[in-house]
Amino acid sequence: MPDPVVPPTPPIPLSALLARQDLALRQIAGPSDPGVVVHGAHTSEMADPYPYLLGGELLLTAGVHIPGAADSGTYFDDYVSRIVAAGGAALGFGVAPVHDTVPAALVAACEAYRLPLVEVPPRTTFSGVARAVWQLMARARHTELRRVTEAQQSLAAAASRPDPVPSVLRQLARRVGGRAVLYGPEGTEIAAAGDEPADAVREALAELARVPAGRAPATATDTVAGTRLAAYALGAGQGFVLGVAAPRHESGDHTIASVAAVLLSLLTGEQQSGTGAARSSALVRLLLGAAPETVAPLLGGERWVVVHARPDGRAPDAVAASALGAALGSPLVDLAEDVVRVLVPDGREAAPQPGWTLGASAAVGPHEWVFADAQAARALARARAVRAPLVRHGARPALADLVPGDQAEAYARTLLAPVSATPALTETLRTWLSLHGSWDRTAVALSVHRNTVRQRIARCAALLAADLDDPDVRMELWFALRRP
Repeated sequence: MPDPVVPPTPPIPLSALLARQDLALRQIAGPSDPGVVVHGAHTSEMADPYPYLLGGELLLTAGVHIPGAADSGTYFDDYVSRIVAAGGAALGFGVAPVHDTVPAALVAACEAYRLPLVEVPPRTTFSGVARAVWQLMARARHTELRRVTEAQQSLAAAASRPDPVPSVLRQLARRVGGRAVLYGPEGTEIAAAGDEPADAVREALAELARVPAGRAPATATDTVAGTRLAAYALGAGQGFVLGVAAPRHESGDHTIASVAAVLLSLLTGEQQSGTGAARSSALVRLLLGAAPETVAPLLGGERWVVVHARPDGRAPDAVAASALGAALGSPLVDLAEDVVRVLVPDGREAAPQPGWTLGASAAVGPHEWVFADAQAARALARARAVRAPLVRHGARPALADLVPGDQAEAYARTLLAPVSATPALTETLRTWLSLHGSWDRTAVALSVHRNTVRQRIARCAALLAADLDDPDVRMELWFALRRP
């Protein structure tokens, strides 16, 4: 069994088990190498334990299987060789009640095959040894999980720094205690962090990095001069590769390096495609006073649809918002307190998304983004009220289009002045009118109690000094409220 299958839980050094004073174990043969580790404990009295071992175990035996004339033959050599062939980490021999001492021939065989041999005293039970192994493994597992969690947090923080790629590499090198290198599509070293390895290791890592290049997701590993090497392809077709060289190999190192690879895939992906740079350029130009219509081509379109979305039964988070943007075909996502807004280029039609309620505006030019935002908000409110997965703003011409925009806005400001200082009132009035005066559906759309809707509408009627049951009054108010 050249490649023993071992559990994912971190192994423990045999020396840690020997240090347990309550067990009083004593190593009497084999190498005292601090690198000897144990993946578990198994008790067997079989003359050939090979079929029952996975590899990495401390095999415990009281010698019941040993024949009387074993000292004069090859029994112990055969027995120990089979344990070594199975990948056993060490052998524990219990003294008493079968044998008063560890057989000398067994000691000699363990020395010959370099298998650590541990004497288990009479007062120590095999179940006690096994329990100690699992206790130490659980403690090691907890320590390793904490190390991985802290590394993930530090890598995420590094990715948000002004120099994200070098920062992620520095943090990865520190966490694995080695070297982290980012290779470009041509195999050239773009950035690196950590201790410089020996020439042989550096050359081997560069050669290994050529294996998974362009085949993401792909990983290649190797060991050179006692140093563990790993290479991770970053993103499909990008050609970037993360190389890691670590003098020691901990069970959580692969997880830590994989997190770094994902972060670097995102960072290098934007640099490679140019979309990240284009969005940054567009933002800078807007902040410096450029007109939206001159910036829009950098974002990927001439006409746009604004989508407002709310997840069903929960508050939106950054991960869900990004996933929604990806599903709608746009990276232009804004996460507010209770709604996600996505700016989608025209031609990528917004479709219903499982677990979301959507409201979509008409397709507009950049100078009309503000109006489209209001349209999407009203469409979302209507979608929630009628319990539809998606409502689109109607784009057909209306009577309101016959009135010049500046005159309509002046009229709306004057008519709504008594309630405009209280956004909750105007929003409730707009939603209530859009739902034909339905108290229940308005309450659902606004996530308030129906009595709250009644109180707000009554307050609006009082402040406006208007009869809200009059269809002419409603028409005028609706005309005014449609102005953003």
